[in-house]
Amino acid sequence: MLYLDSVEKVYSNGEQSIKGVSLSIERGEFVSLVGYSGAGKTTLLKMILGEIRATKGHVYFDSVDITDLKRNKMNQYRRNIGVVFQDYRLISNKTVYENVSFAMEAAGKPSVEVKKDVPHVLKLVGLWDKRESFPAELSGGEKQRVAIARAIVNNPDLIIADEPTGNLDPINTVDIINILKKVNSFGTTVILATHNKSIVNTLRKRVVTINNGKIIRDDKDGTFVL
Repeated sequence: MLYLDSVEKVYSNGEQSIKGVSLSIERGEFVSLVGYSGAGKTTLLKMILGEIRATKGHVYFDSVDITDLKRNKMNQYRRNIGVVFQDYRLISNKTVYENVSFAMEAAGKPSVEVKKDVPHVLKLVGLWDKRESFPAELSGGEKQRVAIARAIVNNPDLIIADEPTGNLDPINTVDIINILKKVNSFGTTVILATHNKSIVNTLRKRVVTINNGKIIRDDKDGTFVL
């Protein structure tokens, strides 16, 4: 599904963030990407999203090289990916329902699909009763569940969750991880970037460890080792 072939990233100031990384992720996998701050995790995720172009090497998604895609093709490619951020990035003047429906409307989905799919995903993340609430009226855990609903409502092939529990307490952290596991159980590939050792060790899924721009460990059923 996703293959990074000897990718490197050198910024204009000469700093090399990613150094010859090759990585293959199969459809339906749940992969934890771990590493210290500055190790290169965010750069790697941005290359997968097409937000940053690799200086060398190639990124393939279902055999399509996305490295040099034109803007319209890149926008089409990104529709295959749902993203969950640490800081939620919800639209403050839209309700929970509107935040999720907006993602479908922006993708050009017809209203009949919006009316069918938004209630489904809000029930999946346990927020149907909060559908008329605004972000300011929600807890941190609820905001992140809205963000997950928004990320999955267009049925993407891949979910990238970048430190999704970084601002949450332990109880909400468990809830968010359980939702991501549920999404993965439906066949959606999940890449979870996290500093949370207990999450990784509890998941017992594949763990890819990056340090100083290189992959130093890639363990199936792995643990957090740095």
